[in-house]
Amino acid sequence: MDTYPDPMTHGTAQKEIDWLYSTQFYGIKLGLENVQRLLRELGLPAAGQRFIHVAGTNGKGSTCAFMHSILKAAGINAGLFTSPHLIHFGERIRDAERMITPEEIAAGVSRLRERAAVWEPHPTFFELTLALALEWFAQRGNPWVVLETGLGGRLDATNAITPAVSVITPIGWDHMEMLGNTLAKIAAEKAGIIKPGVPVVTMTQCEEAMEVITRSAKERGSALTVVDAPWAGETGLAGPHQRWNAAMAVAALRAAGLDFDEQVIARGLREVQWPARFQKVGGCIIDGAHNIDAARVLAQTWREQFGGQKAEIIFGGVSGKDTAAVMRELAPIAGGWHFTGFDSPRALPPEKLGEIWQALGLGERPVSVHARIADALPTVKTNVPVLVAGSLYLAGETLALLEGRAGAFEKSAQ
Repeated sequence: MDTYPDPMTHGTAQKEIDWLYSTQFYGIKLGLENVQRLLRELGLPAAGQRFIHVAGTNGKGSTCAFMHSILKAAGINAGLFTSPHLIHFGERIRDAERMITPEEIAAGVSRLRERAAVWEPHPTFFELTLALALEWFAQRGNPWVVLETGLGGRLDATNAITPAVSVITPIGWDHMEMLGNTLAKIAAEKAGIIKPGVPVVTMTQCEEAMEVITRSAKERGSALTVVDAPWAGETGLAGPHQRWNAAMAVAALRAAGLDFDEQVIARGLREVQWPARFQKVGGCIIDGAHNIDAARVLAQTWREQFGGQKAEIIFGGVSGKDTAAVMRELAPIAGGWHFTGFDSPRALPPEKLGEIWQALGLGERPVSVHARIADALPTVKTNVPVLVAGSLYLAGETLALLEGRAGAFEKSAQ
């Protein structure tokens, strides 16, 4: 893990970072007009910089991390833009050498703040973060940038960029209130990142999603590669689904014209680091699974690693998610539930989580309720495997606590 200063040690920088967080008040506004204006006025992206653009419901971050790790193994100092962060904002913007510093964030935000002060509508948190990232990647001279969408694809701010290749990871149920209530509608939003003549890579999807992706690629004259087998070698991330993400990463780099030596690819896939994906820390397994498909593969990975042994699950959830469906997927591996609150404005009260579980009627399990993760951790038996899941925000706070970096934790709503 990268080191990062405790926010209390850089007060001036923190004021600008706090202002950036305050722009979450403007909410999420899907659309490209504002971000296109912002990038145009800033002269971004840098001339000659090439991008790999990734959308999907699950596996986006892992696929981005695999590609970034391979590029690093090949000696290419590529940029990486992802969200949300786990512990601190700087995780969102990095390259192969380091992440953006608090001072660089503050300087960039100050420039953006001055430029956009009188804009109507005001740029959103995500639009400003993307502009900050692209400016930093330009300053760093990164020849390649791996870019993860924030929400959806078609109207996501990252779609203002024309990439060398578009990647669509597995599509499932999430953010239905914004993306649509059928897999075809959700897939159409994700497939909106496909640009005319730009190759697109995906993996075998459900029929409904596959039909939309295939049609979109054909209409835009984009060569479509469908990965139909997982990576056969070792990867640095646990679970069978990660071998599929690895295979997509390799296919995407090749579609972008980056056909590296097999040894370089293998090393990059082995050495990848992507926290909170079945990560073992301090006697716990931490996983950010927060929707039905992610919970399903988490349960599969648990059985692959632990067989029939049950988990003591420390669980937190956020509003707007199908929390009941996530619990239902995890129920077969649950020996007991420890419902907890955490430091996010979107966190569901732990008492509410208990009610959701009881309403499922899936049988008796020991249940406890805790206000904070710091209260929940000491109550779990030390002689049984512990799983922390339900939200990436909870995963980040737990990581900060277990790694002794609680002072560096920065809560976020996006």
